[in-house]
Amino acid sequence: MGILRVMSTSGDHTVTWDRKQAETGDPEALEAIREVERIFEEQRSQGATAFQVKPGMPAKKLERFDPEAEQIVVVPRVAGG
Repeated sequence: MGILRVMSTSGDHTVTWDRKQAETGDPEALEAIREVERIFEEQRSQGATAFQVKPGMPAKKLERFDPEAEQIVVVPRVAGG
């Protein structure tokens, strides 16, 4: 099971997908991956940064959606001034 967590000012929004079901060609699982990829790309186009997170490992910055990732955290652009 993969998890995409999109951080925002109102908390975080979580979307999941099932990699194993997608490997079997399950239409709903494949659609879930397409939707997660769409959200990922939309957030990145707005300046957000994405990280792959694994327990006990440093976060790894992602430039492209990885459907094999267990957890991806998307952080919006930080504005300062």
